[in-house]
Amino acid sequence: MGSTEDLDYPQTILQYSSGFLVSKVMFTASELGVFDLLLESGEPLSSGAIAARLGTSTTGMERLLDACVGLKLLAVELTKEGALYRNTEISNIYLTKSSPKSQYHIMMYYSNTVYLCWHYLADAVREGRNQYERVFGISSEDPFGAMYRSEEEMLKFMAGQNSVWSICGRDVLAAFDLSPFRQICDLGGGGGALARECVSLYPNSTVTIYDLPKVVQVAKEQFIPPEEHRITFHEGDFFNNSIPEAELYILSKILHDWDDDNCRQLLAKVYKACKPGGGVLLVESLLNEDKSGPLGTQLYSMNMLVQTEGKERTAAEYSKLLEAAGFGEVQVKRTGKLYDAVLGRK
Repeated sequence: MGSTEDLDYPQTILQYSSGFLVSKVMFTASELGVFDLLLESGEPLSSGAIAARLGTSTTGMERLLDACVGLKLLAVELTKEGALYRNTEISNIYLTKSSPKSQYHIMMYYSNTVYLCWHYLADAVREGRNQYERVFGISSEDPFGAMYRSEEEMLKFMAGQNSVWSICGRDVLAAFDLSPFRQICDLGGGGGALARECVSLYPNSTVTIYDLPKVVQVAKEQFIPPEEHRITFHEGDFFNNSIPEAELYILSKILHDWDDDNCRQLLAKVYKACKPGGGVLLVESLLNEDKSGPLGTQLYSMNMLVQTEGKERTAAEYSKLLEAAGFGEVQVKRTGKLYDAVLGRK
């Protein structure tokens, strides 16, 4: 007779096989506005009331709500009038649009873009390249052209990245004492959430967000208030245009988008522009040195395959890239959260 552990294997396989169902339940409840409605109502509601106010079928909504209860995203109370649903603390904080820590935008990006690309994961593995051409009819040689294929999609992507830094930004910026660096350049800084965390944590610093002209325009209009004078902008393409001089360069989730050759090219440009005594901070999700985990980082690396030209790397691999560009005194800090920090000095 097999051990108890052996008997768990079929259950584990079934859970893995149905994992995408979990994400789609959460995505759908968010997209339909379930969590927002329950927050705004201020009181528990029945499935019929929720369905009526959101314009869905009662039978479909009831099943969706019950699945959310199973996922601990909603709580249910049985009364004489029937089942009444309310948000849990997790959904109030992370799944409602109005929360400062809302992850709504990154979920919608995953649901409407990432999820579609993963449908072609087998093709990506066979071919070793991203799947934008199959999914959206856009050249796979221009991954950011695909991500920014319309102003609406670009805004979703930027808002999604901002939501990530709203819960992870301080962890990576506090991994090292960055207070000696007063002049900071955030390469590919997008919507500026990490820059805002940086000037909040280090009030004597200034941050220049370097990004494509259309990204900068949206950041100015949508995300960075004009009264925030410690954050400025520089328009350009950091592969094809010059990089402004600074004391510290932040590359947050940048190198994982590119192959080693492009990473070396970019870091060499950063080293040349960097002031003596300055440095570069890499913010990435680090693989174990034997690449046995963490599972989340391994899955991110698969996502880099279907969406970009890059991959997730180990601390040693990032250190090697930094040293090849001329940076030394490389330090690594694992935050225990989604993203880690690697600091190299010039």
